[in-house]
Amino acid sequence: MTTFLENLLLFTNLLRQAGFAISPQQNVELAQALTLVDIGSREQVHHAARCLLVTRREQMNLFDAIFNQFWRNPGHGRTQPQKAPIAPRHKRQNQQFNIVTYMAYKAQQADQEVEVVDKSESYSHAELLQQKLFSEMSPEELQTIKRLIQEMRWQAIQRQTRRRVPDKNGNTLRLRQVMRTAVRTGGVPLQLSWQSRKIKQRPLVLIADVSGSMEKYGRLLLQFFYSVSHSFGQVECFVFGTRLTRITHQLKLKNIDRAVDEAAGDVVDWSGGTRIGESLRTFNRQWGRRVLRRGAVVLIVSDGWERGDVSVLRQEMRYLQARSHRLIWLNPLLGRAGYQPLVEGMAAALPHIDDFLPVHNLQSLTKLSHHLGKLGQHRSVRPEMIIRTRMNADER
Repeated sequence: MTTFLENLLLFTNLLRQAGFAISPQQNVELAQALTLVDIGSREQVHHAARCLLVTRREQMNLFDAIFNQFWRNPGHGRTQPQKAPIAPRHKRQNQQFNIVTYMAYKAQQADQEVEVVDKSESYSHAELLQQKLFSEMSPEELQTIKRLIQEMRWQAIQRQTRRRVPDKNGNTLRLRQVMRTAVRTGGVPLQLSWQSRKIKQRPLVLIADVSGSMEKYGRLLLQFFYSVSHSFGQVECFVFGTRLTRITHQLKLKNIDRAVDEAAGDVVDWSGGTRIGESLRTFNRQWGRRVLRRGAVVLIVSDGWERGDVSVLRQEMRYLQARSHRLIWLNPLLGRAGYQPLVEGMAAALPHIDDFLPVHNLQSLTKLSHHLGKLGQHRSVRPEMIIRTRMNADER
């Protein structure tokens, strides 16, 4: 029995090398499960192990092949009822499974092949990808990031409305309901009813810079907009270079590739010049009254390079901040060490920003999601002191 348990551990170690995520607790559960089945039946041992160790459907053929090879059954992934799975005594020098031999063996199988990869470094690679700058990623890494952005789930920004709804944990009496129920008891209010303010999602407005200086981030920004649009109900999306373009309708398509392609195709000034002030003026005059109602939160994504009149930018930022619940500026350059907002456009906009945050890697997007979910019901203290403190800390 000791030999069988030793080889059972070798078998689970082999599965880990093939990419199975098997914890020590699963090893214990498998050993306990084998006490409840007939270990003299190969089929029962096979199904018990597969139920506990296989977590995805695409792993089943791979598990069968490894099981048959390890327990010396050169079948085709199908187990036949046999007597005890006589576990071979593996010598210590042969405990590591020969992956090359296994791949040659797997190539002879009639079932569809499943690629065997070594995922021992996958965690550290994922961590590095979380922190790597978008501008330094290879095309393959960018494809992975696009998929991860698509899978992100954003936390809604809540607000209290004036309308009240029944709530047993509320802090205000529903006097009309109390009076109605008191009629049944001769005017004595024996049953109290409570209410609280209704909670609704705040509207979210996304405005992104797709000019030449932001070209390397353009399609990633559209992926980001698509993810947010499909996570919330009230989202308006705009992009600008030298003019403002609304892309809300295009990003509502279910197919992400088609949505991004149509949105990019409708922007005539993609990778062109930058006129942030003029674009914000168009937004404030044509769209502001329509999309900034009910305390909207506005996110502007730009590096702050302005080729137009800076005074226009300063005026429109002041106007926009006064009409939004919170104005957030996301700058992809802010994540770089030693960055300071010294360009003329960024310096003009900074006094009228509530939150100045980086958007340079996947980790920064995750932090943005948490930040949006924690936004309070009222405008917080102006962040100039926080920004200056951060800049001084970077200098030190």
